[in-house]
Amino acid sequence: MKKTVTRLADGRELLYYDSRDDVVRDAVDRRPLDPTSTTSEIRHDPLLGDAVAVASHRQGRTYHPPADECPLCPSRDGRLSEIPDSDYDVVVFENRFPSLAGASGRCEVVCFTSDHDASFAALTERQAALVLDAWTDRTAELAELPQVKQVFCFENRGAEIGVTLGHPHGQIYGYPFVTPRTALMQRSVAEHLAATGRNLFDDALERELADSARIVLQGAHWVAFVPYAAHWPYEIHLYPRRRVPDLRALDEEARTEFPQVYLELLRRFDRIFGTDQPPTPYIAAWHQAPFGDASREDFALHLELFTVRRTPGKLKFLAGSESGMSVFINDVPPEAAAHRLREVAST
Repeated sequence: MKKTVTRLADGRELLYYDSRDDVVRDAVDRRPLDPTSTTSEIRHDPLLGDAVAVASHRQGRTYHPPADECPLCPSRDGRLSEIPDSDYDVVVFENRFPSLAGASGRCEVVCFTSDHDASFAALTERQAALVLDAWTDRTAELAELPQVKQVFCFENRGAEIGVTLGHPHGQIYGYPFVTPRTALMQRSVAEHLAATGRNLFDDALERELADSARIVLQGAHWVAFVPYAAHWPYEIHLYPRRRVPDLRALDEEARTEFPQVYLELLRRFDRIFGTDQPPTPYIAAWHQAPFGDASREDFALHLELFTVRRTPGKLKFLAGSESGMSVFINDVPPEAAAHRLREVAST
């Protein structure tokens, strides 16, 4: 992997990640951009103990532009975009409309490919491996920022999820605090350790392997399964067999196998509801241990992949119980979801 660091016209950082070492990235951003101005602030909820990012400047962000005006495509044929070069492998840059900025954290955009009409599932294993390298590098770099306590790499795919740009891309958030979901996991891990002397993540993975009813896919270094108490109609958790706290700690064997396993999972997701249906909307979320925490070695890096679609043409809405009380109601039994995801492998 070759990494090239440059700046956009308004001062934001942009990084090219290339699979070839002989690529030269010296294109200059020629757009007449003013310096970025953000209004992001973090407000803490004293009742729930969580935090809300208030970012009113995001109201003016780019919203569903036509393909020939996509800001994530390369700059070509006289049209200038967020990426100055005429082509690229993988690009990461600071978000022009960040939810978190400055002392409140950092937000970055990850463009998986220069092909506007592609998807992550359409990438080659080599391309997917490069994205993994970029995620890992950004985790390492953001870990050095004093205001960042946790790094979250994720992809939102599909209009049903709320995506405003159709180009295949994801995001990376550097939070200035430990997220509520992670804090809940840490609490459960600590309670389980105190009660049993064992690691909760290890025990949960062993339980799924022993049961096997919810296993979707296994490799030598990764295991994918529908969790016992899945919140979403189709939800897969992907764990490395060797517990590590974050992407930086994956060994070469796990890094090599990851593209094979992950691409297969995404392709199965696109076949769940039949080939005559639109691409399956999903969220793919990496859970990594926070920084500077004595218990971070007890945390298990894993990826959670889920869709809001429950049947063809129908979505899972977060209604009263889910939105009002955070109690999910799942219409699809996890064992049935796992069976369907295994079944579509041969479709």
